[in-house]
Amino acid sequence: MKNVIKSVVLFATLLILSSCGNSEKKDNIRLEDYNESSQQTEKQDTDKAPSSEKEETSTEDALSNKGIGPVKNLELPEGINSDMASSGADVFKKLCSACHKMDKKFVGPQLAGVTERRSPEWIMNMILNPTEMIKKDPIAKKLLIESNMAVMANQGLSEEETRSILEYFRQYDQEN
Repeated sequence: MKNVIKSVVLFATLLILSSCGNSEKKDNIRLEDYNESSQQTEKQDTDKAPSSEKEETSTEDALSNKGIGPVKNLELPEGINSDMASSGADVFKKLCSACHKMDKKFVGPQLAGVTERRSPEWIMNMILNPTEMIKKDPIAKKLLIESNMAVMANQGLSEEETRSILEYFRQYDQEN
């Protein structure tokens, strides 16, 4: 009975997430693709080191991980571009806020402080290329598990729109 309930909840969640946004491009996501690789990631994580060393290494690794996608290197200006951040806030509100909240975990992870936990390239690649990131990137795989297998939808955003969302995150993190 518990398995039936879990299956129904998972199916409903996937159905809701697949309808999020207005992307015309639909990616074929199979949970089976993630089960084996996520089990391997969990085993590798437990084999590494004591927990305090693991946290230091994972933070360092997370900031050096650029993810998988079109953004290879990104030089950010020191200051925040408030016009770009405002545009990013609008895009975020319209397409992302159904699953993401800045100040708490929702369907997806909490985003406050994301610019301190992830590289700018990783953030942009996760937005631009979520399907491949979830399949191949160890951090994205872990987030998928922590989000109860709620797959991030590809919203079909341009690099410019994605960069504006990143600027919104930077502004939010700087102010809070």
